[in-house]
Formats: sequence, C-alpha cells, structure tokens
Amino acid sequence: MNTPSCVISEVLRCLHVGLLCVQQYPDDRPTMMSVILMLESHIELAGPREPGFISRSVLPEKDLGSPTKDTSSTNEVTITVLEPR
Repeated sequence: MNTPSCVISEVLRCLHVGLLCVQQYPDDRPTMMSVILMLESHIELAGPREPGFISRSVLPEKDLGSPTKDTSSTNEVTITVLEPR
C-alpha cells in the first residue's frame, strides 16, 4: 500500500491557520482572503487566541486518603438513528 507523503511544515501551517479561524470573537478571525494569503505564502502568522469552543469544568477534588476506587463513569452520549418513511 502506497501512502501519500506530506510536508510537516505545511500541515502545521494549515493547523495554525485553522486555529486562527476558530477564535472566540469573530473580529479576531481572519477573512477568507487572509486565509488564502496565509496558506499560499510564507508570511509569519499571528499566535491564535483561545478558541471559542473550549469548555472548562472544574472537577471536585477527591479524598486522596479514601481506599475506595470509583471504577464507573457517566457518559451523556445519545445515538440517533435516522430512518426513511
């Protein structure tokens, strides 16, 4: 099987531009014209700010001295199956 090769610096540049496109505030995001220019040239890119989709939750601290182990987890995933009529 022949896998296509890629240039790591180009991949990292695409990821960097992608992070610039998902910044929390629309005014911080580049225009499409800027995105094209960033991808076609080797200009220095600005550092991305924190993306708007990051959610942070603070987990309660567990009692480290407690001998019991919690081996279960809660997952709030739902599955929707679409069926035609």
